[in-house]
Formats: sequence, C-alpha cells, structure tokens
Amino acid sequence: MIVVTGATGRLGTHVVEGLMNKVPADQVAVVVRDAAKAARFGELGIEVRVADYSDPATLADAFKEDEKVLLISGSEIGRRVPQHQAVIDAAKRAGVALLAYTGILGGPAADFELAREHQLTERHLIDSGLPYVLLRNGWYNEVYTEGLGQAIAAGGQLTSTVEGAKVATAARADYAAAAVAVLTGEGHENRAYELSGDVAWGFDEYAAEVSRRLGKEFAVNRVTADAHREILIGAGVPETLAPVFVGVDDAVSRGLLAVQTGDLSKLIGRPTTPIAESIAKSLKAIEA
Repeated sequence: MIVVTGATGRLGTHVVEGLMNKVPADQVAVVVRDAAKAARFGELGIEVRVADYSDPATLADAFKEDEKVLLISGSEIGRRVPQHQAVIDAAKRAGVALLAYTGILGGPAADFELAREHQLTERHLIDSGLPYVLLRNGWYNEVYTEGLGQAIAAGGQLTSTVEGAKVATAARADYAAAAVAVLTGEGHENRAYELSGDVAWGFDEYAAEVSRRLGKEFAVNRVTADAHREILIGAGVPETLAPVFVGVDDAVSRGLLAVQTGDLSKLIGRPTTPIAESIAKSLKAIEA
C-alpha cells in the first residue's frame, strides 16, 4: 500500500492522480484532516484515513506495517516541526517500509528561514532509522503564475526585491510526478534528490513573456526588502511570516533557488514544465 498524507492539497492531489495511473486504487490510501474533502478519492476505491498532523493521537492508525508513505510538508509555517515529527514517529511505530518527505532545494545548505523547519524534519527522519527519501523541491512555477490575475488587475506588475538573479522552477505536477516515481519505483531508499527545473529564468524574462502574451506591458516592480515586507503585510500576510517570504527573495537573489541538478527530469523521464507554459495556462484560466 502507498499512503499519501495531505492528499487534498494542491501537491497531494497531483500525487494521487499520478498514482492512479500507475497502480490500482486499492493499493493507495490517503491521510487527510477532512474526510469530506477526500470523498472523491473514496469513490475511486482509495482508502481514506482521517488524521491531523497537530494531533498525534489521531495518527495512531494512520499507517500500517510495510507501507510506503509520502509525508507532504504541512502549510502552517512555524508549527511544522512538531507536526512532521508526530507523523514520522507514528510511521516508525507502525513499521512502514519507506517514508518520503517533501523538503526544500538545498537541504542543509539552504540558509534562509523557510528552510529551517525542513532541515529539522529531515534530521528527525534520518535519526528515526526509517528507510527514507528526501524530495527537496525547488520553487514551483505556480508561485509566480497563480497570482497573475490579481497582479494584472492591480496594474500589471510583479513586485520583488530580486534583480539580476534567476530561479529554476518547475510545475507542481512535475514535483508530484517525482514523488510518484519514488513511491512506485525501487532503489530510492536513503537518498536525497535535489529537485528543480531544467531552465533557470530571470524576472525580466518572466515579465517579457507575460507582456508578449497579454499584448500589453507587464513590469517588474523592484522594491527594497523593507518595502516588500510592508506590501506583504498590507496584503494580509501575518507580520511574523512576512520576513520569511522576504527571505525567500533574498535566497533567490543569492542564487540558492537557481540550482539545476537534473534530478527532477531524470526521475520523471521528461523535461520539466517551462515557465512560459505555466504562464500560458494561467492566462487561459483568467480569460475563461
């Protein structure tokens, strides 16, 4: 049995869909907080298990011996270390055969705040003695394309502190396909994969591509780190989290998210999705 936690999230949904193309539905289980959101999985014959990262007691029956588990990192920044540790501990008690974890590109070398919780989780997983796979995901294309509609409506610009640096993104579905390859393949135990897009692109290139497809100017609005922080807070980002996201831009500026190892395209057996393709998909959705 292959078990996917956080299966109703955007990455988890792609993973489950990918697994359905590889293995029978009765060989897949999902661990979710809300059974209602996973009802469609149950209708397909997938086993739905209800548990919450934040409530260790609910994880007691989440996993079974010899299962392969994908721990998709939680979304609650600042609370993820104990949440992830609870999942790992439950998997350890159950005696799972493999636990794959979605971390961040660079692993221990990533020196920005957003990476810290991933690093602590990786250490706990390794120390647990479980057979593991570290899927160190780079940045998603969708980080820059899902908000295009709002950016266009607000005057047509991407606000960032980054100037001159590049980022090697891939589509969320690409990273999901890598997880599927690991969960359904062999020989991945106790390995770390540095996953990123095949091509690193700059923000000016991004703006030019959006402008070309829109038929009007879409610009990069470069601001200071302090200004960016205030803009994020004004947009509703909590004051404690705004510096974390500003720190990601700093990491991009220093080239930490431009690393291209080729691991992702090797795992999925095809080139990663270009940013231009994701831009086109986003703009098509806006038009619809």
